[in-house]
Amino acid sequence: MVSANREMVVYCFDTLVAHYNDEQVPPPAFDEGQHPLFVTWKKVVNGYEPRLRGCIGTLSPRGIVNGFKDYALTSALRDHRFPPIQAKELPSLQCTVSILTNYENAASHLDWEVLLFIF
Repeated sequence: MVSANREMVVYCFDTLVAHYNDEQVPPPAFDEGQHPLFVTWKKVVNGYEPRLRGCIGTLSPRGIVNGFKDYALTSALRDHRFPPIQAKELPSLQCTVSILTNYENAASHLDWEVLLFIF
């Protein structure tokens, strides 16, 4: 099973930095696979909790190398809820990647179950 890891986050940062520097993205340090995935950017402002700056992904299986490359840029630059992330924001950004595994297609929007754990 593939799990999201540090190398995937580094690859997303490398992709965004390469975009601003008009460079090629260094090769990833993780293996290819086909999974639904998401890239989330948050920004730390004045020492407060990080605030969402962009989050976009896909529920359809996608090659994770190109998927992270595409969605790192799309979530940073084209999430219509926010202005595009600027290069000067890079030092205050945090990135999270999500890989959906054991993903099941639903029969309808009502085809889900809530599990409640009380401790």
